[in-house]
Amino acid sequence: MKLTKFAIAMSIALTGCGNHAPEHLKSLKADQITDSIAPGEDFFLHVNQRWMTENPLTDEYARFGVFDQLRDTAEERVRQLVTGLADTNPETGTVAHKVATIYTQAMDSVRRNKLGAEPIKADLQKIESAPADSLYQIFLWMHKNYASPFFGAGPMEDLNDSNQYAMYVSGGGMSLGDRDYYLENDERNTEVRNAYKKLIVDQMVNAGYSEADAKRIMQNVIKLETSLAEKAWTREQSRDLPAMNNPRSLAELKEMYPQVNWDEFFPATMGITAPDRVIVTEIEPVKRAMELLANSSERELKDYYLWKYVSQASPFLSDDFTNASFEFNKVMSGVKEQKPRWKRALAATEGTLGEAIGELYVEKYFPASSKEYMINLVENLRTALGEHIDNLTWMSDSTKANAREKLAAFTVKIGYPDKWKDYSTMNIDPELSYYENMHNASMWHQADMLSKWGKPVDKTEWGMTPQTVNAYYNPMANEIVFPAAILQAPFFDPEASDAENYGGIGVVIGHEMTHGFDDQGRNFDKDGNMVNWWTDADAEAFAKLTQGLVDQFSAVEVLPGLHANGAYTLGENIADQGGLRVSMTAFLNSQKKKGVDVNSETAKIEGFTPEQVFYMNYANLWAQNIRDEEIRSLTVGDVHSLGNLRVNVSLRNLEPFFRAFGIKEGDKMWRPEEERIIIW
Repeated sequence: MKLTKFAIAMSIALTGCGNHAPEHLKSLKADQITDSIAPGEDFFLHVNQRWMTENPLTDEYARFGVFDQLRDTAEERVRQLVTGLADTNPETGTVAHKVATIYTQAMDSVRRNKLGAEPIKADLQKIESAPADSLYQIFLWMHKNYASPFFGAGPMEDLNDSNQYAMYVSGGGMSLGDRDYYLENDERNTEVRNAYKKLIVDQMVNAGYSEADAKRIMQNVIKLETSLAEKAWTREQSRDLPAMNNPRSLAELKEMYPQVNWDEFFPATMGITAPDRVIVTEIEPVKRAMELLANSSERELKDYYLWKYVSQASPFLSDDFTNASFEFNKVMSGVKEQKPRWKRALAATEGTLGEAIGELYVEKYFPASSKEYMINLVENLRTALGEHIDNLTWMSDSTKANAREKLAAFTVKIGYPDKWKDYSTMNIDPELSYYENMHNASMWHQADMLSKWGKPVDKTEWGMTPQTVNAYYNPMANEIVFPAAILQAPFFDPEASDAENYGGIGVVIGHEMTHGFDDQGRNFDKDGNMVNWWTDADAEAFAKLTQGLVDQFSAVEVLPGLHANGAYTLGENIADQGGLRVSMTAFLNSQKKKGVDVNSETAKIEGFTPEQVFYMNYANLWAQNIRDEEIRSLTVGDVHSLGNLRVNVSLRNLEPFFRAFGIKEGDKMWRPEEERIIIW
């Protein structure tokens, strides 16, 4: 795909002016819009009902939307790249050979089915045969090599000094993740819990245990994980980043949690000396984990370790293991059919050698002109957000100045990293089993992470691969990041109108920028450090506004008896609204520079005003079909609101949206002015 001419045209459009030629819809299809559902009735369905009818869910998907279409495109491109490598018979030891080996082994079900549980038998026996007085060594071995039992520990950027790494100790140990699955006895949570119990039994039988032993293991796992859940944080608590910032000296850590020999723990599990300082993110949950570690019986500990081991190994073993996992996933998401083996194999390969594949992807599918376009667009959005900050009525001048400083300091990463990860020391051997190779890869990634300890934070690193259809904001680096693969229609289209591109990738840029000022991002300063740069009055005004947004989303009943969780999704909802508002301002500024009167008849695009096209393309981004089970699962576990709410609830606060479509009092999409929430 060549975008050079488009990049030149856009650089003029964003910075100059000239004659305006009629534009045509490219990313958004005019015949997609449903006249039978008025925009004031349900804007999401007005734009997307026809798409939903024409793209019914297949058995493979729990949900399928525009995002999934784009991921399918990127996935097919990656598939061609990976299989192309295998076809070249690459030299042993090269990265190309490692990519080809992982993909080939992931596809080779015959070999994996023949091996069955054999690749993990020796390690399971190591746990089983361990004397009671050496179970603590098994605990250390598990933390070093496999899933982390009871709690998590590892380095990450320091909340208080983002230029260096800190050691963290965090709650964890529950395979289901959310505490409600263990503690709540309503129909849905009971259904998930029962499916989880069945999963444990089935997988332990697959691992070679008798039905009776498998049931005993399940009962002990449920007992310990339920106890962990009793002290685990709620979903809403997990968004409170300042509450997680609990620095403790090593001496204080030893006093708080004497059940672990911390002088031994760090050298044994990470190969580093015990740090002088540790940040404990959840004090009481970690305390419960320590109590269970010290007081559980020998049989309970062994059974828990056995399950943690089998659980992490199962994706890389025989079809018996992956089929059992899929049966559980059917309950969680409602999906009816496993993804094709090639998709699962590709996901494993990308998870192992993602940047190596990303380098190939960028070379073939991401021209330099796309990066130039994005740089210009980001600066337009940065200017627009600055205008919004200046015009806030609820924020003081001193806090505005700090916000402006943070905005100016944003680092922008577009497309791909400046330097690629070096996988030359990763041991991938076709003579080894698939599980052994995946374990070696996991150990390589862990060693790569730990190699950073004691060094300054590398601000050039990326948290996503270039072939990922997504974007993110990292508060501890104060950076916004846009991988190459998101630059596809309807987010970005070289043939599309300005209105479509601003309603697509423009909103995404504004969304990620606004994350720097959402309920979590606002806790960090321009350097990525957890610093309070707000006056008390401004923080109070912000809290009042955000509570209003929480209430708007929580009022929506997504299924009978199930409401959206406005508190858990608050950050994303703030960012959605900010992205919409800031990108619209940037779009109007760009049209003014071009000399385009967006209110004129000549500015219309196939009968729609530019503002209408902007909002319609935004709604188009979230077109999807979704199963009820997935709605329940996402409402419990996803910080993003459901797609239809990201459209309808967010837009109901925006006066320009009402004007664009003539939405008035009495329409379902209407919200009285006094009830509207505007934050950024």
